[in-house]
Amino acid sequence: MSEKLRVGILGGTGMVGQRFISLLENHPWFEVTTIAASPRSAGQRYEDAVGGRWKMTTPMPEAVKDIIVKNVNEVEEVASEVDFVFSAVDMSKDEIKAIEEAYAKTETPVVSNNSAHRWTPDVPMVVPEINPQHMEVIEFQKKRLGTTRGFVAVKPNCSIQSYAPVLTAWKEFEPYEVVATTYQAISGAGKTFKDWPEMEGNIIPFISGEEEKSEKEPLRIWGEIKDGVIVPADDVKITCQCIRVPVLNGHTAAVFVKFRKQPTKQQLIDAINNFSGVPQELKLPSAPKQFIRYMEEDNRPQVSLDVDYENGMGVSVGRIREDSIYDWKFVGLSHNTVRGAAGGAVLCAELLKAQGYITKK
Repeated sequence: MSEKLRVGILGGTGMVGQRFISLLENHPWFEVTTIAASPRSAGQRYEDAVGGRWKMTTPMPEAVKDIIVKNVNEVEEVASEVDFVFSAVDMSKDEIKAIEEAYAKTETPVVSNNSAHRWTPDVPMVVPEINPQHMEVIEFQKKRLGTTRGFVAVKPNCSIQSYAPVLTAWKEFEPYEVVATTYQAISGAGKTFKDWPEMEGNIIPFISGEEEKSEKEPLRIWGEIKDGVIVPADDVKITCQCIRVPVLNGHTAAVFVKFRKQPTKQQLIDAINNFSGVPQELKLPSAPKQFIRYMEEDNRPQVSLDVDYENGMGVSVGRIREDSIYDWKFVGLSHNTVRGAAGGAVLCAELLKAQGYITKK
């Protein structure tokens, strides 16, 4: 029997579910053994259930093609076959909250890509390099759920990955006011250009719910655990605009920052290049060797050249320069469906395994 942990993918036929399956091919710790999706896909071979809707640039892994898709609503049956699950289900927020807690109550850890539980006070929302200590709130959550090993953990929104890590690297200089505009890829909406031809040569200046997430989620990541819940930080003000642009993968951010302490440009660059965290210390399988890098060229980072930095798990930063109104400004780039979605969740699961929260059943 394999020593790898048995993984289920909830919502495995959608774009993020497909990304999970691609990233977990040949993973040293985890093996996809179960795929669950909507009732209309249940009972079909995975390859047949996806049909012509495989959206990854790499081929569908052979190991999953013949897996018979299960009904995601048959919680006990799915949970009985796995050690933990990744959640990428496409439902309403209330439905997602309910089904993720239902899986947790079967003593099955849930690592979610969804936004439904990001503001549940005892659910950790983690970027592993930034706030791995927030996983400690799981013990309080398990008491609420009445579980011994079942819980829900989430990763934050894809839109913040291109600037929140940078601001974290600059914490010693006390950033306190931030203006950010994100230019977001269409895969963030689960689309390709084949699905969404009207995005070619087009920009849409609205993404529902995205600006609130972009302004608030970094504060929760920078918060602390008090009395069994995560209390967001309140010492940084962020305002954001989110724009959909005709790019397949890669969210770019243009960011302006005011600091209480005045760093030099070289100090900002050094802080970025030297920033690392627990995933790098533990050498977790999906962790980038260098989480954030600074690029000196005036025309970098570029989506076409830099989105796959560190296999899509790193953040590229360029154009740090003084500003006439704010103190400094920069451009950041991250891969929205790797670091920003499935890859970030896989790294969270690796951290949870290393911390002892995810084990074999």
